[in-house]
Order: sequence, then structure tokens, then C-alpha cells
Amino acid sequence: MTDFDLVIRGGRWFDGTGAPSAIRDLGVRDGLVVEVADGAVNPLPVGPATEVIDATGRWVLPGMVDLHTHYDAEVLVSPGLKESVRHGVTTVVVGNCSLSTIYVEPVDAADLFSRVEALPRQHVLTALGEGRTWTRPSEWAAAVEQLPLGPNVASFLGHSDLRTTVMGLGRATDRSHRPAAGELRQMTDLLSDALDAGFIGLSTMTNPWDKLDGDRYRSRSLPSTYAHWSEYRTLHRLLRKRGAILQSIPNLNTKYDVLFFLGTSTGIGRKALKTSLLSAADPKSDRWLWRIFGPLSWLANGPGRGNFRFQHLPVPFEVHADGVDLVVFEEFGAGAAALHLQDELERDRLLRDEGYRRWFRRDFEKRFSSRVWHRDFADAYIVECPDASLVGQSVADVAEARGVHVVDAFLDLVVEHGRKFRWKTTIVNDRPEILDRLSALPGVQYGFSDAGAHLRNMAFYNYGLRLLGRVRDAERAGRPFLTTERAVHRLTGELADWLGLDAGHLRVGDRADLVVVDPAGLDADVLASYHEEPLPEFGGLRRMVNRNDAAVDATVIGGEVVFSGGEFRPEYGVSRRTGRFLRYREESRAPLNPVRPPAFSEVERAQRSPVENGSLAQATEAV
Repeated sequence: MTDFDLVIRGGRWFDGTGAPSAIRDLGVRDGLVVEVADGAVNPLPVGPATEVIDATGRWVLPGMVDLHTHYDAEVLVSPGLKESVRHGVTTVVVGNCSLSTIYVEPVDAADLFSRVEALPRQHVLTALGEGRTWTRPSEWAAAVEQLPLGPNVASFLGHSDLRTTVMGLGRATDRSHRPAAGELRQMTDLLSDALDAGFIGLSTMTNPWDKLDGDRYRSRSLPSTYAHWSEYRTLHRLLRKRGAILQSIPNLNTKYDVLFFLGTSTGIGRKALKTSLLSAADPKSDRWLWRIFGPLSWLANGPGRGNFRFQHLPVPFEVHADGVDLVVFEEFGAGAAALHLQDELERDRLLRDEGYRRWFRRDFEKRFSSRVWHRDFADAYIVECPDASLVGQSVADVAEARGVHVVDAFLDLVVEHGRKFRWKTTIVNDRPEILDRLSALPGVQYGFSDAGAHLRNMAFYNYGLRLLGRVRDAERAGRPFLTTERAVHRLTGELADWLGLDAGHLRVGDRADLVVVDPAGLDADVLASYHEEPLPEFGGLRRMVNRNDAAVDATVIGGEVVFSGGEFRPEYGVSRRTGRFLRYREESRAPLNPVRPPAFSEVERAQRSPVENGSLAQATEAV
């Protein structure tokens, strides 16, 4: 018998289905799990070439699936995508929020991505300009697989990519222009081509806050936001016909179009459309809002016979900002006007202008304006500043000490210190008890890490580990909201199955993509700690990262150990490919052992039962 390439001994094995975990040994050969055994009864043989991982006291689980990233540019220049992989993610999904790099030319792609996702435009342009060898989706997939790819990659096709290609960026962002019938047919043809190539589906955008970069059409909203619902419906029909997936973001100004997405997903008299919508959260700006997500998803999936999910980031949404460089300032006109100016001297002149300050204050203090950011400078803490005496204070503290209005204090700090004035705040998910309830809802799916974007603003690369730590701590405190098995299932197999991807499971016959987690390393404070790491491929930009390597003993992709002991293997992401492009609904290898039903906690059963019993009033009360 051929020796195993890798043996993982004595770990608590989670298969990604939600089934009960057990202490097992895993044998890996040719990139597959070929044996799962009780090592105490039947120890797996080890040959001279077998690599062995001692997982005693550890958890062995399928590699996690991150369904919402913006690695579209980074994967071309740094295909190891180390910031996700070091935290146990082995499959990432790109092409979200209407943005992809499949059809558009590099300069258009840079204008689409850079300001929205807070990426350095020149480096995005360089990555796409030097790396582009494709003109079609199948060629893009082939080009990705030619890279020394680290994790597996799957992709949506972005509607802004599609619309720009067919109409041109200028017409696609002009409300006076609608696509002609021939152009709409061309969009459906290009989308069909992407689905033929194995793309998951289409991502769209209706929120107008996300703006174009560059000089040609700067500060116009993304092309997808200019589409009428007739255009969306045409594309939705194709997705429904092909059984593909829609990912989108609602209009956060009006919010009512959430109902259109719920209706789009329903399956009364037709096939349901899989729909994944941002975002189930508990915002500080609207303390009641978290209550609607359970009932709304129940309406769509119960009486509506749909297949609808709200994406949910299962950690507090803490953001950092250098001066005014943060997407939340796009919420109101005065903030967007400042971000429109690329030249720092011009921006400083604007911020000093008394008329502008009055405008900023009016917008900032509007009581009934739609918002995600709470706009409370008492909850904005200075973390870096040339004036070290200010570090640790809130902007409101500075305003009080200076005897000025809090808006003037903030604008003064930006003028005085520019991007060296760095501050932080938590926008959503700050209440642990509400976060636990949201995370246990059956109508949400974990995601929205935005990995690869907002490099100076946020770091949610390890959200899966942080969730597992919360689940373990809640169990220890006697207030469980998920079992560990169910939490693993929701981070792995549940997502992979819903997305139609060959990933997320760890059974005999499955590909050996896995992570070995030390539960003793799931310390909440350490997992949430702040670090920075230079990104050489983007000019040495210091991006926010997570550094909690005590939580991850090893990450394995395609049967190869790529990360262990806090270090990557030298050839990883440089000269050796471990990942692959995952095609939607590509036939996976059938596991040799049966799939068992998820193990739900008593708390989760209590939350699920009103929905399953068909009572909206009870469902509302339960959440």
C-alpha cells in the first residue's frame, strides 16, 4: 500500500456537515482525504516520506470559505493571499459588489475599484495592466490557474464590469442613457459566457455611495447603480434559468429596495433565485434595525418559497481612518466633496473654508438622514497622531479641550495632520448579546470580510476564528448560541454547498483543504488586536492585519501543508500552486461516508422553531 503523504493525528475532527465531532486520525494521499480512523484502535501507518501533524488537543476542520472578498487585483500580484490563508481560509470568492476584472480594460477597472475599495489606484492599474492576458471569463479562469495560486478561488461576474464593457464607462454612469435592446442582449450573452465558464453568478449594486476614482468620471456612482429594474429583471431571469446566484447591496439611502431583492428571490410559481444580500447587522445608528432580518428572511424563504440570505459579519465592525479617508464620508454631500479632491492642498483649502464647514456641520447633524455611520465623535478615538498627547482621546475630548464645535475640532485635526491623524470607531455589531442572536439566525450566512480591500481601514481576515472563539466562550459561560459543530458547518460546508462549490467538507473522498486550530489560542483580545504589515506588491503600503498565529497550528491546501508554526513554506505563492479555480456546480468527488444532519444547539432550535411553525409574530418575538 502506498504511504500517506500526510497524517494528522489525534485531533478533534469536524467534517463540515454539522455532525458530531470525534477524535480521529486523517490520512491524506494525492491531495485527498483517503482515510479517517480512530487512532487509538487503528493507528494510521507512517512511511519515511509521510509528513505528520500532531493535532492532540486541537481541532481539525475543513478550510473556511470566505464568500465576500475583493482580492480581484491582489490575486494577480500576490496569489498566495496569505492574510486569509494564515487564518484558516482555503477558498475565497471574488467579483462581489458589481466589481470584477473580467471584461473591462485596466484603466476602467482601476476607476471602478480604487476609491470604492480604498486601494491605491496606480498599483491596481499596474496589477491589471501587467497581468491581463484574457478577454473572456474562461480565459480569466485559465490565467488564474496559471498563477502559483494559494487558496481556491471562485468568482461572480460584476454588473459594473458588464455594463461598462457594453456601454462604455461614460454612458454607463449617465442617467440619461439606458442600454438599447441590442446592448441588453449583449449583456445577457456576456453573462451567459461567464456562467458557462463556471462563474457563480452575478453581483450587482444599488447603493449610490460607492464612487468612481480617476479623472474622467470621478465621483459618479458605480455603473450598476444607474440600471433600471427592467435591466436587473432581464439579468435575473437568466440567473434563475441557469440556477445561478445573485449577490447585491441595497440602496442604503432609501432602503426600500430590500423588498425588491426579497421578491426577486421568491419562488412562487417559478424557480427561486438564490440571493445573497448585504447585510444583517446591529448598527449604532439604528438600534432597532437588527430585529428585521429574521422576519424578512423568513418571509422570503417560508411563504415566499425563496432562497434568500443576508450576509453577516459575525464580529464587531471596527474601522480605522487616516483623516477623512473612509467610505462612510460618502454618505453625505460635504463628506463626498472632500473625498472628490485628490490633491491634499486643494482638500486642505476646502476643509479650512468656513462655508464648507457650515455645510459639513449641517449634513453631519441631520437627524433623519439615512446613515450607516453613527456620526458620534465621542465614539471616535485617536490611535496615531504627530501630537502624541492626543492619542487615546476621542475627537469630542479634543473639541472640549479646545472649546470648539466637535466638527470643527475634527476638521482642524485633518488640516493639521492630514493622513497622519488616525482614528477608529465601531460602526456596527458592538453589542455581544445581539451579535450572538444575529449569528444564530438561519437566514444569514457568514461573510462580508471585504478581504483584500480597505487595506488601511479594516481587518476581518480572521472573522471565522473570532466566531469560533465566541462560540467556545459562550458554551463555557453556559449561554450557548451555536454548537461548535454548527459554527464550523456554517463557516465551511453550509457556505460551500449554497455557493455550489467543491469545498468546505473534510470526509473520505474530499479534497484535503483544512485547518488545524488550537482552541487555547482563541483568545478574544488577541484575536481582535491591531497590527500592520507592509504589502510590497502595493508599494509597501502598511495594511491592517491580524496576527494571532497561536490560534492556527497549520493550514493545508490540496493536501500540502502551506502554513505552520507561524510561517509559510518558502515556495508557497511563489513557485508552487496549491489552489484552483472552483467552478460553480462542478461535480465533486462523492464522499464515502454519509452526510449527517447538522447538530443544532437548544438555543438555535428555540430560535428556529417559530419560523418552521409558520408564525411571523412568533418569529419576530424570538429574535
